[in-house]
Amino acid sequence: MIAKIHTATTVGLEVFHIETELDLTPALPSVVVVGLPDKAVQESKERIKSSIKQSGYEFPLGKVTVNLAPADLVKSGTGFDLPIAVGILQLIDQLKQVDLEKTLFIGELSLDGKIRSVNGILPICIWAKDNGFAKIIIPKNNTMEASLVSGVDIFACESLNQVADFLNQKIQVNPIKPLNLKDLHSKNKNDLQDDNGLFSNDMSFVKGQMVSKRALEIAAAGGHNVLFIGSPGSGKTLLAKSYQTILPSMTKKEILETTKIYSIAGLLKKDEIVCTRPFRSPHHSSSHISLVGGGSKITPGEISLAHRGVLFLDEFPEFRRETIEVLRQPLEDGEVTISRASGTVTYPSRFYLIAAANPSPSGFDDEDEKKFHIPQSQAAIRRYRSKFSGPILDRIDIQVEVSQPTKNELQSDELAEKSTEIAKRVQAARDIQTNRFKDDTIATNSEMSLLKIKKYCKLDLSGKQILNTAITKYRLSARAYHRVLKLARTIADLASRDRITAQDIAESLQYRGKWG
Repeated sequence: MIAKIHTATTVGLEVFHIETELDLTPALPSVVVVGLPDKAVQESKERIKSSIKQSGYEFPLGKVTVNLAPADLVKSGTGFDLPIAVGILQLIDQLKQVDLEKTLFIGELSLDGKIRSVNGILPICIWAKDNGFAKIIIPKNNTMEASLVSGVDIFACESLNQVADFLNQKIQVNPIKPLNLKDLHSKNKNDLQDDNGLFSNDMSFVKGQMVSKRALEIAAAGGHNVLFIGSPGSGKTLLAKSYQTILPSMTKKEILETTKIYSIAGLLKKDEIVCTRPFRSPHHSSSHISLVGGGSKITPGEISLAHRGVLFLDEFPEFRRETIEVLRQPLEDGEVTISRASGTVTYPSRFYLIAAANPSPSGFDDEDEKKFHIPQSQAAIRRYRSKFSGPILDRIDIQVEVSQPTKNELQSDELAEKSTEIAKRVQAARDIQTNRFKDDTIATNSEMSLLKIKKYCKLDLSGKQILNTAITKYRLSARAYHRVLKLARTIADLASRDRITAQDIAESLQYRGKWG
């Protein structure tokens, strides 16, 4: 007799169907697992033996052969424990007349028969639903992420005994109730804001910096990248942390995309769903591999963990040159492809980049250097700024010089405009873009292709004249030229203008910066 149990595994964000085939033959008691299992899968037979015995069943006397098909795909992780154990129970006739053809199992077993959580439940549940499975049996601790999936019966179980009794119809287990995202957004908003509607990093706490805040509003409205240049203590980090509070709420599609990445990476807590935009701030000593991802089982890096959220790179020139250069592909394409000896994986990485830099290695600009008598050679400044390659600067739409707040601004007790008020204008501009791109796969102006730039970025005569002058004066590259147009389109959207005007082009050019 051969038992067949369905499960699945993930490689990157891609899900693969695994058919667990089990055969029991007369021989000395043993368990053999074949089908390119890694160390964690090989060790599963010890967990399964103990789990079956502790659950009150007799482990079969004989040789149990487990084949994980297809045999040419490397199997990794601990999620195969439960399907193998269920297959053994079927071999020893502990599951009476149970049809498991449309049921998928995944979970890790402990020695006492409990089912532990595993990574990648959300993408697996979505895949199982799309491929016609009627039931999915998962660990209890993965309930929250699985509740994002509707249209299929998902049952969360705590132990092997509970699974067996449920399949034998001795007990009833209710399917997980799908999550209401509106309730989740409302609860999350109440948790993040105080009684006055202020966030802990609210934009109203930023003293002065009107130009910088305007730049962040434009960036949030169109999904553009920002570079802040200013001396230490001018407020670059506070501005970056406040940026998260003016971004639009995540859509269901964005929540699913981001939660899948965190599920694969094993970064989801028991009752957690990624419903607020991530804010990732890797240290400048981070390697390029920590940014893009890697490892034996290729896991996502910082740029993918920041998907649909903020990637803040403080002390940007202090990052190694090769680390900065790996940002090129994700900034341009919104995804990163990682090739290692174990295979090739592509992760989404459409993030909002905010980079912060000092004007020079000492941290001060020319005037401060003269004022404080700080010796600094022009060669050292050139080496410092050489970390910013032309291709990287071309991909950063907005460059802003952040000046120190004045004495009066610092001592003022009056709060500036709240994040919630700025967010309303950002959302209005995003709504215009949602309507504009309703038949496309993109969501913001920053994602427009050359064809869409030509279609949606119409200029009046004066706007064309200003842009023609700028091409010559600032020696704009083709990429920089198109990014100026994208930024101008966003500025026009914030003003609810259908056509881009000279005013929009002029403001867009203002953000090219002295380093662009």
